[in-house]
Amino acid sequence: MFEQSQVMLKLLVFIVVSAGFVYVSRASLRAPRSHGFYRFFAWEAVLVLFLLNVDMWFYEPFSVTQIVSWFLLAISLVLVVCGVRQLHIAGKHGDTSTDDAPRVWIEKTTVLVTSGVYRYIRHPLYSSLLFLDWGVFFKAPSWLGGGLALAAAILLVVTAKMEEAENIRFFGAAYQSYMKQTRMFVPFIF
Repeated sequence: MFEQSQVMLKLLVFIVVSAGFVYVSRASLRAPRSHGFYRFFAWEAVLVLFLLNVDMWFYEPFSVTQIVSWFLLAISLVLVVCGVRQLHIAGKHGDTSTDDAPRVWIEKTTVLVTSGVYRYIRHPLYSSLLFLDWGVFFKAPSWLGGGLALAAAILLVVTAKMEEAENIRFFGAAYQSYMKQTRMFVPFIF
């Protein structure tokens, strides 16, 4: 009985969180060539991975996989906080209706942000999701979890590539120059 109620709770969480993802991504889901389309499926893969591994979240807290997991999750948290903060400070949010891509509120910047964490990586928010993805995977590594983590990682790379094409159309040569000076997800590496 306990297992059945646990499965039902996970299903309910999946439905509610997925509904939130659909709401945020509603414009992107109607535009398969937008970065948000692929981001939605990356979010879904990470959500399923989380629900798969949530029972093991605090199991054997000092095992190697748990330590690796917490390290990756901490990096994810730092990246999302720094990225959102810098977009808010330097992004000059405004009307981007001349852009052809559907964007969520945080992405509607009128100025190319190249300071703070953006000085080193172009996509700290997707990088955060990448670290979250693998941090959740290491809570309880499995073949199924590895497949989900790999799928989410591939979707995040595709998301970033699609967004870069959108940014080149919106910011032009300035973004192309910025791409040459930074890495996509990990400073000095990738």
